[in-house]
Amino acid sequence: MHTESKPNESPNVGKYILSERLDRTLVGLADVYRFTLRFFREVFLPPYEWREVMNQCYQIGVRSVPLITLTGFITGIVFTNQSRPSLSELGATAMLPALIAVAVVRALAPLITALIAAGRVGSNIGAELGSMRVTEQIDAMEVSAVNPFKFLVVTRVLATTFMIPTLMVYTSVVALFGGYLNIHQNELTSSRSFIDQVFDTITFLDIFSSLVKSFVFGFTIGIVGCYKGYNSSKGTEGVGKAANASVVASMFLIFIEELLIVQVLQAIRFA
Repeated sequence: MHTESKPNESPNVGKYILSERLDRTLVGLADVYRFTLRFFREVFLPPYEWREVMNQCYQIGVRSVPLITLTGFITGIVFTNQSRPSLSELGATAMLPALIAVAVVRALAPLITALIAAGRVGSNIGAELGSMRVTEQIDAMEVSAVNPFKFLVVTRVLATTFMIPTLMVYTSVVALFGGYLNIHQNELTSSRSFIDQVFDTITFLDIFSSLVKSFVFGFTIGIVGCYKGYNSSKGTEGVGKAANASVVASMFLIFIEELLIVQVLQAIRFA
């Protein structure tokens, strides 16, 4: 009797596990939806924590400048070195400044800035809010008549949303500067010629699309990091999981958003 019931039990167990995972996924999506809606409600209601917003802008923006500078500079040099052999075969090395400008402004600067910020800023937000949750600091704020969501979540999401585009512009400049140094060293291109080719190639739509992507990426990094940290549990283990999940989920969503936004912009560009 026992052996005959096994084939019938295993499909039921598999269906139960699948159903449980699906339920957990749907509940999680509903929680994220409510969390995001709460942000949009709270952001327009007083009191406005401008001092904390400025503090978070400093923590997210200014403290990321050294890492962003190094990454952007190396990106400009490496991309130039990788592009030169292909253009040399076609006798088109003179097009290097234009190629670098398009690649950096359209794709590399927004994506690299977002990924660096997801690793540095997203993990910090997740770990910070997670530690505050497990040590009951958030509960203490609620008891003391302070709105922890407004003070902790809204300020950080606003800071990431506005600082990532700023860092993207800075990354673009640094990457182009790295590309110029490499081109000047190898092709002896003057700075005036390089700048003229860059601005002749870049269009308003390129700059606008990069800013739009950066705003979306910044909001994603902030809301994901805050959600994971604000809702963490299970003590110190939960803090580590919140920090790790913030980075992984942010990077995954950034690539999905990059794909979708590029498709929309391509349709607009060739319409």
